[in-house]
Amino acid sequence: MPRLRVHNFSISLDGYVAGPGQGPDHPLGVGGERLHEWVFATRFGRRMIGQDGGSTGIDDEYLAAGETNIGATIMGRNMFGPVRGEWPDHFWTGWWGSNPPYHHPVFVLTHHPRPSLEMDGGTTFHFVDGTSDNVLEQAFSAAGGKDVRLGGGAATVRRFLRAGLVDDLHLALVPTLLGTGERLYDDLGALPGYAVAPARPGDNVTHIHLSKVAA
Repeated sequence: MPRLRVHNFSISLDGYVAGPGQGPDHPLGVGGERLHEWVFATRFGRRMIGQDGGSTGIDDEYLAAGETNIGATIMGRNMFGPVRGEWPDHFWTGWWGSNPPYHHPVFVLTHHPRPSLEMDGGTTFHFVDGTSDNVLEQAFSAAGGKDVRLGGGAATVRRFLRAGLVDDLHLALVPTLLGTGERLYDDLGALPGYAVAPARPGDNVTHIHLSKVAA
């Protein structure tokens, strides 16, 4: 059966996945870029930005695994861009330029839907307002039998975790403290129904995998 997966979700030692003050000048919040430095030390990460080299160890393996058998993505509106409230226009088309890295349907959660946005390279952004179950059903349908990847931000991942819809959660624990920002663990309790596998240390981060336990 297709699964809902969270992969390579970078998180600080104190539980933050983005810094404070997210906006056009700080897409990941102030200091949040530190959470993703490990990505671009790997071969996979460097290829994403058109560069050669990079490490080929455990960190690289996890990054590559996050792209395997993914047919659609769900993300929060804050991950798509800095515009809040009603869309003043349709000028903003994401952080990624004309050819985003997804190359499949992407469902953006928003209370202010707008027409779907077809980009180069096979990515189409759909702006949807619905329950978690309804959005996931749409994403599974669009994924054509493949898995669905759940992107950020923290509130989006918490929403699907609380609903018990996330099948696999992979956290990349970054050895840094942010002190404030967007925190993942708030109001999640002990996550009943999920098992934690032994942590695996990589070159620059520690990999933690939680999976839903079959009822």
